[in-house]
Amino acid sequence: MKMLNFNKYVHEGEQFVRAVATEMGVPWDTIKAVRILRAVLHALRNRLTVATSLQLISQLPMLIKAIYVDGWRSTGSANPVRHLGDFIELVREEGGVGLSNDFVTDYEVTQAIRAVFSVLKQHVSEGEIKDVLATLPSELKNLMVDA
Repeated sequence: MKMLNFNKYVHEGEQFVRAVATEMGVPWDTIKAVRILRAVLHALRNRLTVATSLQLISQLPMLIKAIYVDGWRSTGSANPVRHLGDFIELVREEGGVGLSNDFVTDYEVTQAIRAVFSVLKQHVSEGEIKDVLATLPSELKNLMVDA
């Protein structure tokens, strides 16, 4: 029987979170990075189909997968987002009151989204990123491409 290496999962998850914090310009604030990572991942997952979500998370570290699926109640269809502003609002909703100080302006939310997308692109294959991009509206697609 193969033993699970929980220390490895923790280490990989911490590295991912530190990368997000560094991309956000606050490498010392991993707690903020986790809050923002969760909000962006949940907004993204609610935008993607179940099949695309499952393909995406198959390439993520175990603890990041857990953040992604936490509280997930799939309806089987993607939440329609036509503009970056719609996605920004989804991120704010997912972040709730806890992120109100993190997300004062739309610019701050956009920078947080860009930081998470940048780290996702470092961990997920180019082919899977292309699959995700194919489902996004052009403004959000451009944000991920530029991340």
